[in-house]
Formats: sequence, C-alpha cells, structure tokens
Amino acid sequence: MIQYNPKEWFTFIFRIHKSDTLRKLFPLMVGIAVYCGIIVYLEREYFELPIDSYIKNIPMMHALLGGAISLLLVFRTNSAYDRWWEGRKQWGDLTNNSRNLALKLNAILPKEDAANRAFFRKIIPAYAFSLKNHLLSHKADWELFDRHVDSEIQRQINKDKHIPNQVAALIMNKIGTLQKQGLLSEMQLFILNEELRSFTNICGACERIKNTPIPYSYSVFIKKFVFGYVMTLPFGYMFSLGYLSIPIILFIFYVLASLEIIAEEIEDPFGGDTNDLPLEKMALNIHHNVDDILQ
Repeated sequence: MIQYNPKEWFTFIFRIHKSDTLRKLFPLMVGIAVYCGIIVYLEREYFELPIDSYIKNIPMMHALLGGAISLLLVFRTNSAYDRWWEGRKQWGDLTNNSRNLALKLNAILPKEDAANRAFFRKIIPAYAFSLKNHLLSHKADWELFDRHVDSEIQRQINKDKHIPNQVAALIMNKIGTLQKQGLLSEMQLFILNEELRSFTNICGACERIKNTPIPYSYSVFIKKFVFGYVMTLPFGYMFSLGYLSIPIILFIFYVLASLEIIAEEIEDPFGGDTNDLPLEKMALNIHHNVDDILQ
C-alpha cells in the first residue's frame, strides 16, 4: 500500500507511479486517438458532410446517456470501496482481538509460567501471518510464519490444508488443556471464548470478500457501455470541435475508464497491488503488540 500525504497536490499531479491509470490506459488511448482522427478526417475532408447533417444530433444521445453511465460508475466505485474498507475493518478487528486475547492471557497466566506464555506469544501472531498468506495464496511463503512458531507446532500443521483453521485449532486445544489442568476456570474460559471465536469469523469474512467478486455480467456491461459511449463521440462532436475533439474525447475516456480500473483494483483488498491492504505490516504490528504484552 502506498503511504502518502493527502495534503500534497502538485506532487500528485505530475507523478506517474506503477499503478497510475494513465500508464495502464496509454496504449488504448493512442489507439482511440488514431480512431478519432480517422473519423474526423473522413467526415470533414473526405465525405465533406454539411454542418446541418443529421449526424450532428448524436451528442443528444450522449447527453441522455451521460447520467446513466455516471450512476453506474458511482455505484461501481462505491461497491468496490465498501469491499476494501470492509477488509480493512476485519483486519482492524483481528488486531484488536489479538491484543485483547493477549491482555487477558497475561492477566490469567502466572508470570512464572514461561512455557505457556511463550506459546501464546508465538501462536497468536502466527494466526495473523497464516491468514495473510492464505488470502494472498502464498502457499510457499512461510518464512515469517515459521519464525514465530517452534518446530513442534510446525509438525502439527499440514501446509496443504487450511492453515488458519489449524492454527486456531491449536490455540483452542491449548486453552482446553489449560482448563482441564485447572489453570483456567470456566468463567475465564468463557471470557476468552469471544476472542477465540472472532478469529474464525474474521477469516470467514475475509474469504467472503476474496472469493466473491463483482458479478461478471455487471462488470462486462460497464466496460462495453464505456467503450461504446466513447467510440460514438467523434461522430457528433467533430462538427462543433473539429480536430480539437480528439484530445477532449481522450480525456473523457481517461476519466471513465480510470474509474473502472480503480474499482477493479480495490474490490479485492487482499491482492498484491499497490493500493491493496498492507497485510504483512499489520501482521507484524500484531506480532509486536502481543510480544510486548506477554513478555
């Protein structure tokens, strides 16, 4: 995720970074510029259509459809941002619940119980790292996970299966063992249950966002609508704007297509794009917080 100062204006205007829509749309914009130039040339120079030609009424269609395409793109970007923000809230809840679980265990477990405190100091952040890898589909990227979980626990985990569920099961089994040993009372077990249950709920919510994209038909229709809208612009605007219509049409296409590209990028907040959530940074934050609490 890109860190930036939202109060800076001029640096944003003249900066073209890797995820900038202008960089992605530039080849297509060149093709549209050539297409518009050909249309304007043929209509004005070759066919020599009169200024009162019926084709000059085409902008009326664009005026009527402009409201519809604006509403569609607003709904599209709002839906995508809701998914992005929902993912951020889920990881915020994971951070808070990890801290709360560590705080409660810190109060319950005796200071001299170094073994159990060390177990939870490693296994709670391990859930965050396992969920991060699970959402990013990094099945082979377990360096940070292995660093915070000892070899005995690693041997109990099958990396070909659902890792977050297995880590959550290890935490639950450990809590159950402590309760059977008399180190936790039933009331304390009830107090810890809320945070333990929230881990699986957060995982399920993140999987719902990850595995449920915007409906295919809706996404395809918007792309076709934008493309058809832009491709018909030079037929009407060339009478009033001439060759000046080429840069104006390019700007209209840039704005409309950029909204769709931005929506595509942020609708999956758990990808590897520059505008996606910094999952590794948040997982490391959980690790540092839990480690400080359970020292």
